[in-house]
Amino acid sequence: MDIDPKNDPTFEGFDAFVKKVMDDWKVPGLGVAVVKGDQVLLAKGYGYRDVENKQPADAETIFAIGSASKAFASMAVAQMVDEGKVEWDKPVRDYMPDFKLMDNFATERMSPRDLLCHRSGLPRHDVMWYNSSFSRKELYERLRYLEPNKDFRTNFQYQNLMYLTAGYLVERVTGKTWEEYTDEHTIKMLGMARTNFSVDVSKKHANIAFPYSKEKDQVKQIPFRNIDAVGPAGSINSTPLDMARWVIAHLNEGKYGDAQIVSKANLKQLHTPTTPIPGSFFPGIDEVKELGDMSYGLGWFMQAYRGRRLIHHGGNIDGFSALISFMPDDGVGVVLLTNLNGTFSTFPLMLNIYDRVLGLDQLEMNNKFLEAIKKLEAGAEEAKQKSAGQRKPNTKPSHDLSEYLGDFEHPAYGLLKITKNGDGMRMTYNNIAYKMEHFHYDVFEGTMEEGLEMTFKAAFFSDMQGNITSVAVPLEGNVKDIVFNRKAGEEMYKKEFLERFVGKYRFMETQIIEVAMKEDHLIASLMDQGEFDLEPYMGTQFKLKGSPAGIEFKVEDGKVPGADLLQGGAVFYAEKIE
Repeated sequence: MDIDPKNDPTFEGFDAFVKKVMDDWKVPGLGVAVVKGDQVLLAKGYGYRDVENKQPADAETIFAIGSASKAFASMAVAQMVDEGKVEWDKPVRDYMPDFKLMDNFATERMSPRDLLCHRSGLPRHDVMWYNSSFSRKELYERLRYLEPNKDFRTNFQYQNLMYLTAGYLVERVTGKTWEEYTDEHTIKMLGMARTNFSVDVSKKHANIAFPYSKEKDQVKQIPFRNIDAVGPAGSINSTPLDMARWVIAHLNEGKYGDAQIVSKANLKQLHTPTTPIPGSFFPGIDEVKELGDMSYGLGWFMQAYRGRRLIHHGGNIDGFSALISFMPDDGVGVVLLTNLNGTFSTFPLMLNIYDRVLGLDQLEMNNKFLEAIKKLEAGAEEAKQKSAGQRKPNTKPSHDLSEYLGDFEHPAYGLLKITKNGDGMRMTYNNIAYKMEHFHYDVFEGTMEEGLEMTFKAAFFSDMQGNITSVAVPLEGNVKDIVFNRKAGEEMYKKEFLERFVGKYRFMETQIIEVAMKEDHLIASLMDQGEFDLEPYMGTQFKLKGSPAGIEFKVEDGKVPGADLLQGGAVFYAEKIE
């Protein structure tokens, strides 16, 4: 059901303006809602929710809202504060004793407020969770292995994983998942009947927008992206009319109709600047002098527009971009939902609507943002060309390609697989495949085979014996390259594989090493040096846990005649004697 005030002079020429912006930015479909006080002034769709079948978008079309979901996560925490279940500034460890980061001080002092205002000291580390098969709990448990790049509470750094943690905090405190708690305390209370928490739910509805991406001025449909595990950071899907109810509640001190979803005092906490943002977080905003300095509250960005307080939050997930905003002192709010990946068209649309509703002269913002994005894209292309220019010609890999194949693992980022791909190699990480092409020496460049245009380099490293042991990939640009270490083959953990190495081995004529099974793994007793666990490494080679030494068992015709003892730069042969 669209709400279209055709005779309202406020929106005279608005449809034509929307069409121009959509054409300029190649936006397939758009959903808009404008509210004032507790009334919806306009709610309608433009363009297509489904381009191929020419299905139009309307006020009840479901779009992904991406990171605009964060405000629902901060609302859930505010509601728990209302209930006396948590306090804003008590340590998270008071509620979740197993919470742990690499930074011990941040571990001890991180509060619910800190989780929600992007001052954890961690950079984004988004590749860790993007398309991952890890559960929310598993991602939470891996936070301790992520490298920070700033001191705790010193810098604004947008951080989705801290919002995941805030959602997991809801679950640990209330016994309900963040989705269950938010559905009960917010979604149902506001009557947001078409809003859900997963694209898998959205796809069951008829009136949904399909995701699109623009590549070199061509718009194409791309797959939906399920991000349920990091749901509190960005998994909500909604409609312009449903989101209008959400905005009205924020404009009316936490109330919609008779439903008071949060106290006035804790709503104010969400709307109060908490972390200053140096420079501009959004490309193009520096070009708009009518926009003031930006800060972050709890789930919301804050700044002034033409002297008026503006609170907003965008959202971007594969194929969708959203912008939810309101001016609390003027009682006006705007919902903008699109089905185009990473578009900033929502900003000139938002500012034009505020100009209209506030009775101000309509400023030309669209071209400013277009020019800013063109500069950004030109800079990215220049950086790409510079990277290509760093290639050393006439080099080749140090090993046969077969030796680079295998599984590599990082304690936070998980498993990275290198497999054969025709005459070349394929890298698979988080269920996304990348074609690997030789760049120079032992560096390869990966390009995503399907979906978005993503490329990065991977550098392989070898040990003293010349074995390829690790691969370093710059998955988070603000810390050192993420190093994945070779994972031993599954057969090295099987009892029948291990048992054939059990026995006594003699070296240097009189020295004896005894290898035995202990539960599900091998141990080695080295004379007066005690007992060592043998950790699978590769092939038939094991590392002595807690020691730089290793053992490589020899296998000939299915039998084990002996083993090489590897220590420092020396190799000693040990004959198996029983």
